[in-house]
Amino acid sequence: MKQLQIKEAQELVDKWIKTYGVRYFSELTNMAILTEEVGELARIMARTYGDQSFKKSDLKKNLADEMADVMWVLICLANQTGVDLNEALLKNIEKKTSRDATRHKENDKLKD
Repeated sequence: MKQLQIKEAQELVDKWIKTYGVRYFSELTNMAILTEEVGELARIMARTYGDQSFKKSDLKKNLADEMADVMWVLICLANQTGVDLNEALLKNIEKKTSRDATRHKENDKLKD
């Protein structure tokens, strides 16, 4: 299976939208769709790893596909708002590293 860089993923989604999707939905609509997709992911997670049991309608759901739906809409939002997700993620990791370098290691709740 082909590996995608984040930049390539953003370009691929943009090309798909312009080829098949006519145009992006508005940013607000995509934010609502993102929330919906995260909810669908949460439903599968709660049933797979939590205490809830599956309903018949849930059995057709695929965890990887639900995660990809979340990524798709997030990438759409990034494209629409001019966010370079590669740059944003690298900066976010740098921020977390400097802020949390010892925080989690010192958290007694995380120690075995």
